[in-house]
Amino acid sequence: MILTVTLNPAVDCAMGVSDYHENAVNRADYQHLTAGGKGINISVILSRLGIETKALGLCGGETGKLLCNLLDGMKCPHSMTWLENQLTRVNVKLRCGESETEINGKGPEITDNVLDEFIEKIENELNDRDILVLAGSIPASVPSDIYADIMKRLSYRNIRIVADSSGKPFSELLPLRPFLIKPNNFELGEILGRNILTRKEAFDGASELQKLGARTVLVSLAENGAVLLTENGEKYEVSAPHGEVKNSVGAGDSMLAGFLAGLELTGDYRTALMLGTASGSATAFSGGLAEKHEITRLFNKIYPCAKSLL
Repeated sequence: MILTVTLNPAVDCAMGVSDYHENAVNRADYQHLTAGGKGINISVILSRLGIETKALGLCGGETGKLLCNLLDGMKCPHSMTWLENQLTRVNVKLRCGESETEINGKGPEITDNVLDEFIEKIENELNDRDILVLAGSIPASVPSDIYADIMKRLSYRNIRIVADSSGKPFSELLPLRPFLIKPNNFELGEILGRNILTRKEAFDGASELQKLGARTVLVSLAENGAVLLTENGEKYEVSAPHGEVKNSVGAGDSMLAGFLAGLELTGDYRTALMLGTASGSATAFSGGLAEKHEITRLFNKIYPCAKSLL
């Protein structure tokens, strides 16, 4: 089982306006609602790839009910801790021609009692050798070291922790030796204080993160592909497939989901990297979270010598 944690989920509303006028009423050419959040995205892709998963999170109010309904519609298993008198945030993405504007809603207020209840739920849901993915932003009302706290509380368990976040919460996890971390090149550069542009620079940066405590490091490099440095020192790299990028939102989450799916299905790091790359690229090319057939098509193109997985 792969469980994902999304502390600050959202209902994402995407709209497009071809002829936008400021200070006037504009009518959308299209609108689309979906359940948002890094952990949720990961669980959705895992579910589509046939991997047992469950999305855990915090939500409340009518928007929280909508979030759960959207997850049901996506056939993504979930278990949300309910927030009384709070609303799940709504994020608006408005595309006007070539420009895109985002307005992210304010996260809910989360009390210490609710947070303790949520962490207890995580502990109860996990079995030995399960994978727990800690992903995404942390609400302002929650201590910034919450991910490190969760990991410390699970240290006596045989649980594999995967981290996909940024900034201080990400750095604080490294000394706790997470099973896998997945920064993109910008997040890696932020941690190390320098630009990461090439695969060599990404490998060098991944090696430095290992010295800080990370076991296996997966670095996504957008159009430059990705690199993987395993805890045994094995190095793998892959080029990104060619295609029209329609929307990069969720591509990194899809890559991590595909990687974890490949690892669960085969135990082989190279195959996992290829499936991760196919999943991330399929999402970028489709304009939304990729469907299984889109991932399968790209995986067979990237790694034609692999045995059929999906």
